[in-house]
Amino acid sequence: MRKAVLAVVSAFAFMLPGAAMAQSGGTIRIGILVALEGAFAAGGADGVRNVELALRQVNNTIAGRRIETVVAPTDTRPDTTVRMARKLIEQDKVDIIIGPLSGSEGIAMRDFAKTIPGNVVINGISGALETTWVDPAPNFYRFNLDGAQWGYGLGSYVVKQKNWRRVVTIAADYSFGYTNFMGFAVDYCKAGGDIVQRFWQPLGQSDFGAIIAQLPDNIDAIYLGLGGTDAINFLNQYQQAGERTRLIGGTIMADQTVLTARGRAKEVLTGTPTSGPFAIDNPDPAWQSYVKLYQDAFPANQRFPTPSLFGLGYYVATLAAIRGLEAVGGDLGNGQARFKEALNKLQLDSPIGRITLNENRQATGTVFITEVVEGSDGNLTSKMVGRADNVTQTLGMTAEQFRALGLPSRTVVDCARLRAGG
Repeated sequence: MRKAVLAVVSAFAFMLPGAAMAQSGGTIRIGILVALEGAFAAGGADGVRNVELALRQVNNTIAGRRIETVVAPTDTRPDTTVRMARKLIEQDKVDIIIGPLSGSEGIAMRDFAKTIPGNVVINGISGALETTWVDPAPNFYRFNLDGAQWGYGLGSYVVKQKNWRRVVTIAADYSFGYTNFMGFAVDYCKAGGDIVQRFWQPLGQSDFGAIIAQLPDNIDAIYLGLGGTDAINFLNQYQQAGERTRLIGGTIMADQTVLTARGRAKEVLTGTPTSGPFAIDNPDPAWQSYVKLYQDAFPANQRFPTPSLFGLGYYVATLAAIRGLEAVGGDLGNGQARFKEALNKLQLDSPIGRITLNENRQATGTVFITEVVEGSDGNLTSKMVGRADNVTQTLGMTAEQFRALGLPSRTVVDCARLRAGG
């Protein structure tokens, strides 16, 4: 995997001339801060591909200014992310940073962004709520929905359409795991569902035996808030243990990084409902055009069958940077003031619909409800079964009501209190 990731980075630098050269007049330098080690390495590599894809559409040039890139690999640890971001600014002299990928990285980058007020940071795909909800940085922009938004709509779907009213949850024990679970739980509890028991697994810890042994029998389904190799490890161990309970997928559980994995995981994934920022079979021409663009740009053995969630996030972030730079004719003077203003006002037409930002520079947009199915080629894919439009950062509540829930954690949401209106 590491060799494959390095090959992607090398190819990226080769195809964008000057990526390692010193900054020159008329050039705009963009730093790509992306996880290329750890559980999300495959998704990070797809993020790099999608940055390249977006920049190809403008021939790596905006308003007569050449766009150069520097890839800064991380391992999802916040300290590594900040160190690499500092290198991008201080040594590589980038003008703009696109990234990071993972939840806790985003919170760290929110704080680092405050130390570089003259440089814009556009989130890659990290989804922790706190990144833009708690003391947000005025130069940090997130054009993807956060993890709580991605989880919203799924809970009411499984209650109303599946009648799954008792669930156990297993999720990653870090900021994004809490956030994505929170969105599901708010919607699920409001719809009348009951969360019987919650399990939390540290990111990258591959042994799920203890959790599998404790799973109760009298439940309708298991909510699985894992992604990347963590999800694959659980699914394989769950199958090996002879277990067979219906699954509900967190946003990153039924992504291409999991659906394309080899092994017996597919035997338990079929029929799993999930939610997130896209649906593979979305008939919208903008989505279909993007998928074809992606498929035509890279050989089949060097990409996923369709873009991953991670790739989509970095593509949309790069698209936002392009549109903002076009709006100001490439002007990054005066602490990038005009560029920031353009991003604040941007209504971005993307492959997943129109995206707008709120006062926290956080996206409002569409959540797609999907179910995992077996495709005509025998491989796993997903089909769209519903959608929730204009999902706000406060999940349709007032800011005061949403704030009263508390920040994402192991214990938020309290179903009984939520249903009681407390």
